[in-house]
Parts: sequence; structure tokens; C-alpha cells
Amino acid sequence: MQLLQVFQRVPRFLRSFYFLAGSAFLVWMLVFDANDLVKQYDMYAKWRELQAEKEYYLNNIDLVKKDRAELLSSPELLEKFAREKYIMKRPGEDVFILVPQEQE
Repeated sequence: MQLLQVFQRVPRFLRSFYFLAGSAFLVWMLVFDANDLVKQYDMYAKWRELQAEKEYYLNNIDLVKKDRAELLSSPELLEKFAREKYIMKRPGEDVFILVPQEQE
């Protein structure tokens, strides 16, 4: 009898089939579904990370285009870039590369 009395004390709208079915559906969608809240949050965090990467690469593309335009406009700059970046040399020249000594 105790259980029946407790059940009768619960408001009627909380005992209705539609409320119980809706609550079960809501819990299923928020917790057990393949696209639950945790998955949605992870996907949103990944989306924000990809947006940041997109901005980074778009900025880098602009820098590379600017450098490329500079290099193609002047043969002296092209030679300087090749010497510094790729350690190229003219025939008959010697190139010395100074590497900093590692500290122990």
C-alpha cells in the first residue's frame, strides 16, 4: 500500500503517458543517442579548432604570395633567398655553415 500512496501523491500530469514518453525520448536523445550532448560538444570544439587552423593557413597563404611576388620581381632577392634558405652557392665558392654549440 505504501507504493500506491506514493504514486498517488505524484501530480497527475507527471503520471501521464505523454509526459513519460516525452521524458524518455528526451533522455534518450540527450544521453544515449549517437549524436548526444557530449558528441555535439566535441564536434563544436573540433569545428572551432578547424576554423582557427583555416585562419592560420589563409594568413600564411597571403605571406607566401607576397614573398613569391617579391622573389619573382628581382633576381638579386631570388639569389639571396636561395643562398639563405637552401644553402646554394655559385660554382667555385665555398659555403661554411656555422651551427651553435649545444650547451650541456
